[in-house]
Amino acid sequence: MPRKRMSGLRPILLLAHRLALLLPLCSSIVRTASGATEFDFGTLMLTSLKLLGDAHWSNGSVRLTRDLAVPYSGAGRVLYSEPVRFRREGSRSPASFSTFFSFSVINLNPSSIGAGLAFLISPDAEFVGGAGGSLGLQGESASPQRFVAVEFDTLMDVEFKDINGNHVGLDLNSLVSAEVSDLGSIDVDLKSGNVVNAWIIFDGSTGDLTVHISYSNLKPKTPILTTNVDLSLYVNDFMYVGFSGSTQGSTEIHSIEWWSFSSSFDSGTSPPPPVPNTTTLTNPSANQSPAPSLGPSGSKEKIGDKSSCHNELCKQGPGAVAGVVTASAFFLAIFAGVFIWVYSKKVKRVKKSSDTLASGVIRMPKEFTYRELKSATKCFNSNRIIGHGAFGTVYKGVLPDNGDVIAVKRCSHNCQGKAEFLSELSIIGSLRHRNLVRLQGWCHEKGEILLVYDLMPNGSLDKALFESRTPLPWHHRKKILVGVASALAYLHQECENQVIHRDVKSSNILLDEGFNARLGDFGLARQVEHDKSPDATVAAGTMGYLAPEYLLTGRASDKTDVFSFGAVVLEVACGRRPIEKDAAANGSNATGRKASNLVEWVWGLHREGRLLAAADPRLGREFEEAEMRRVLLVGLACSSPDYDARPTMRAVVQMLVGEAPVPAVPRARPSMSFSTSQLLLSLQDSMSDCNAMATTLSVSSMTSEGHSYCPAGHEIV
Repeated sequence: MPRKRMSGLRPILLLAHRLALLLPLCSSIVRTASGATEFDFGTLMLTSLKLLGDAHWSNGSVRLTRDLAVPYSGAGRVLYSEPVRFRREGSRSPASFSTFFSFSVINLNPSSIGAGLAFLISPDAEFVGGAGGSLGLQGESASPQRFVAVEFDTLMDVEFKDINGNHVGLDLNSLVSAEVSDLGSIDVDLKSGNVVNAWIIFDGSTGDLTVHISYSNLKPKTPILTTNVDLSLYVNDFMYVGFSGSTQGSTEIHSIEWWSFSSSFDSGTSPPPPVPNTTTLTNPSANQSPAPSLGPSGSKEKIGDKSSCHNELCKQGPGAVAGVVTASAFFLAIFAGVFIWVYSKKVKRVKKSSDTLASGVIRMPKEFTYRELKSATKCFNSNRIIGHGAFGTVYKGVLPDNGDVIAVKRCSHNCQGKAEFLSELSIIGSLRHRNLVRLQGWCHEKGEILLVYDLMPNGSLDKALFESRTPLPWHHRKKILVGVASALAYLHQECENQVIHRDVKSSNILLDEGFNARLGDFGLARQVEHDKSPDATVAAGTMGYLAPEYLLTGRASDKTDVFSFGAVVLEVACGRRPIEKDAAANGSNATGRKASNLVEWVWGLHREGRLLAAADPRLGREFEEAEMRRVLLVGLACSSPDYDARPTMRAVVQMLVGEAPVPAVPRARPSMSFSTSQLLLSLQDSMSDCNAMATTLSVSSMTSEGHSYCPAGHEIV
């Protein structure tokens, strides 16, 4: 190309480059000017929230009241630090908004209750109301406070005409609710300690306000409260949003576990569930920063300075302009052709890969798009991580189209991880049982495999046992054990092909809103035909849950799952981990010896005739001794070193519910029943696997590699 024509083309390309860089800045300015606001806990910085009164941070959540075991009266607030536009200038039409939040009310003393918490819209960012029934919304002075609130009241207060001590109400500049509904009508108890999910949606064009409440992460079809309100009468142009809570001579702790908020002035529609702009929220000043210079160091030329480009182009004359236009069109045509060709090749390759996977999981409930799940997890933000499973990380997500809360398991970026994910996908996709984690769908795009599950609001069993402030009650523990046993009986004996889980442990047992057990994480699971001998593999799982014959041969079977379940039974009944790293820190056990291996410890107590001494002391003996003895004996029977002496899971279910007696469990721990011929056959069939297993075990003994959610176990994979 002639030099003259090139010199004419350069300003156009430079201008195009600058305009391309300027577009994101312009779109950001438009978003700000529109008055829309959106954020959530996953992207907020600490400086983005104002904590007032008794409000404070605690383990990733905001607590509105103090953590005291003695009754007291106090109040606290947490607000988004920036005011939100609720009315446009010169217009009385209020903004539409929607908010989703998860909260819990935990009482350190069950006999001491009151008062509750509320979602709050307030013109004041510094005021904290009084304690007790005022919920921190209104002060003690006679002058009224302006606010809009949706209250969740745990104490019936006659002064404010409360219907009971478990209701939701809409408060408009008054603590006497304009609208109120009984939460007992939908079987939600604010004082249960369970995580409660709430959706509040207001349509500014119609004035319709709805409140949905559920233990589940799925928004109920029917709202608990529906009303029509002219919000413009109660809000200013700018208001603050957040939460307020109080106690009234009680030990209630009000925790906000998750919060997302979105507002919009789009007429006729409520805004969708929030999809925050991470960059804007983590760096609020980004939109106000000066545009960067594109010239060399020392150049004073700014984005949008058109004079230099215009003058240089005009100096070239009309011929140069025509040349520039022609060259630009030619260049763009070539670029577009190359882009379309490359893109079509990539789409075909990805589609072929996706179709191949889809043919194997055609029975899946739904195929999600990568874009959906990336948006739901805020680009797989590290703040959204809720756990680590076998070969994958689990994220909390909120689907942008309906606000449903989900758990997204993302495959590790290695061949082994993808193989395990495909195994999990193919196995769990065909399973249907009330005590298995439900798979909502999957995604296979951009070289990644993602699995979408129901999110379990009460977390995992190990967290409920060892990290909860209050001990897990015995009736919950028994229900959990029966649920897991039922799930394993289904996998072992009721499926078309027998499924061996291979990783049964407390951290893989999740708890729904009613503390029902859901067995999950099938990354290590294997399918075998019924009555077929399993193949030898490298032993995989967590020390303390692994059967001795599995460690020796690498052959997993239904009986190895039974052994793992036995360890879980003893863990639940005793309140101890199967392997305790620091035995000295926990003191001596009842036999006077240091407790390191739970199964051996319980066998020792059984041999001495003091089996009930193994019961979790935190239960305070709030259990039937006969029932506790039966559960402990079931745990010992399942964790017997004698492979043939272990019961089937179907028999275990019958034992736990009292429909069948527990088999006689010898006082002395049996020896391992594994013949020399069996051992030689296993070694002959899988010498290399056993060598790999030995290497893995050797490494495991020197390092403490385990999933973050199971700090007590050494992972063997």
